[in-house]
Amino acid sequence: MAKDGAGAGGAPRTSLLYDPAFRSIAFQIVLLVAVVFVGWYLFHNTTQNLASRNIASGFGFLGQPAGFDIIQALVPYGQSATYGEAFLVALLNTMLISAIGIVLATIIGFVVGIARLSNNWIVSRLATVYVETLRNIPLLLQIFFWYFAVLRTLPGPKQSLSPFEGVYLNQRGLYMPVPLTEPGFWTIPVALLLGIAGAVGVSIWARRRLMATGKPFHSFWVGLALIVGLPVLAALATGVPFTFELPQIKGFNFQGGLVLIPEFMAVLFALSLYTASFIAEVVRSGVMAVSKGQSEAAHALGLRQGLTLRLVVIPQALRVMIPPMTSQYLNLLKNSSLGAAVGYPELVAVVAGTVLNQTGQAIEVIALTMAVYLTFSLIISLFMNWYNARKALVER
Repeated sequence: MAKDGAGAGGAPRTSLLYDPAFRSIAFQIVLLVAVVFVGWYLFHNTTQNLASRNIASGFGFLGQPAGFDIIQALVPYGQSATYGEAFLVALLNTMLISAIGIVLATIIGFVVGIARLSNNWIVSRLATVYVETLRNIPLLLQIFFWYFAVLRTLPGPKQSLSPFEGVYLNQRGLYMPVPLTEPGFWTIPVALLLGIAGAVGVSIWARRRLMATGKPFHSFWVGLALIVGLPVLAALATGVPFTFELPQIKGFNFQGGLVLIPEFMAVLFALSLYTASFIAEVVRSGVMAVSKGQSEAAHALGLRQGLTLRLVVIPQALRVMIPPMTSQYLNLLKNSSLGAAVGYPELVAVVAGTVLNQTGQAIEVIALTMAVYLTFSLIISLFMNWYNARKALVER
């Protein structure tokens, strides 16, 4: 006969309150209910207060005419456009400067970080000066420097600097030729994509060949030839289906071509160089975290310094570098909002600035702005976490 407090198998019965699995689930349910209740209370209280004060709410204002112009728009936009279209233009401007800034900051940061470890005393000290100078100057001040002290001091349109034919630099921006597509142009981007795929395939094959036989293969030059050569061949085969529209000065300014406004260049330079100074330290610390025995073993096998760095040191250092580099990418995305200080039409300047002032719907506008930054931050974090998992050591 079983004793009191014992189950059929003789095991003592325990209360669910002492079961760790049950308590963790119960606490999460209670927390979720509390969060939902607080959110509903805040939403209900806010809507009641807005209604009592006859303040409009909702996102219907996005369909109303905006009535203002934007100096940089990647999609067609005019003064008759709606607030929703203005939001899209600002969103694309933020995405553009963040994406280009991340790429430039990564390249510059890697170069400077490796340069700090160089045996050449001059190169190492120059890299050190770059890092210690730029990362200790506030980013907003650097934006002001590029905008007011560099770009605004350039000559006017009629006295533009022209380093190349069809390229003009003045205080109103950088004017460059822009290609105008003709029938058959689609073959060129297709060839470019095929070239990139071929370069990736050659790189994978070269790495496997090196690991199997120890014989290196110059996959970089072959990949570069594929990426450049295939689009060139496609263009020649289709009779070069594009022409260039050159900027021409008409009146007091240039017309035609592609223009990079000074606000865009100032914010891009400052964001890229400032973030690169932090990425350089991430790269330096990641390389130093790899044991020197790895490099010595690679040199003993006959690998040159460049191959040792690319095939032995950097792959191991990435496991240390990826998490802090994720933080730097997120910082660059959020720091792009400082472009509002010099009038760059990004999300904060257009939506949280002009649109908010004209509509007065602060809750909706701020909610949209916060949702965009949160979404982009989560996308960057998810991608970098996935990449970090790919590079992580797999235990047997």
